[in-house]
Amino acid sequence: MPLKAFRGPKVWLWRWRRNPLKRRADTMEAWVLLGAWLLTLLAGALAGLAAARSVEDGLARERVEWHPVVAHVMDRAPGTAGPKSGSSGSSESSNGERVWARVGWTVADGSAHTGQARVPAGSKVGTPVTVWTDPQGHLVSRPATASEAQFRSALIGGLVGLSAAAVPFVAGLVARGRLERRRMDRWDAEWARLGPQWGRMTG
Repeated sequence: MPLKAFRGPKVWLWRWRRNPLKRRADTMEAWVLLGAWLLTLLAGALAGLAAARSVEDGLARERVEWHPVVAHVMDRAPGTAGPKSGSSGSSESSNGERVWARVGWTVADGSAHTGQARVPAGSKVGTPVTVWTDPQGHLVSRPATASEAQFRSALIGGLVGLSAAAVPFVAGLVARGRLERRRMDRWDAEWARLGPQWGRMTG
């Protein structure tokens, strides 16, 4: 009967304990596992922190460089404007529906730009709307607030950290599996060789 059938319950940290039956392969497996765990923690932490810092720096730069600009609707927006929910000068309809429309704006150097932006449905030509532009005057989305930036950077950093940690973790599992199979094969070979002799001695 193969020795694998006699494997008992696992004992924690048995590879680091003194045992006359412990072999060189057991010590090697212990170091492989320790190295894999250390690399998993190190790679995950470094990659996660680097990714989080990069995302947070990029979003902070957007908050500094992107600015709101007043644009004006150039073509009547699709849809029908509902009754006003605010002051008489508000262009926001009560139902809050927004549609895409062509708008125009002027940047600091005096050059005119046009683009597509979401405006209240039914907005008339010349209706003012607020858009965000980058330093080149191109339309961009509203930059993330400081709290939103922290959440995004933490989320992305966590995902990147887990992905990076998975590489040494999986590699350690593969190496451990190979070492364990090799160790058990050696035990089976020695049991096949010594088992019959041991049976005759105890018979």
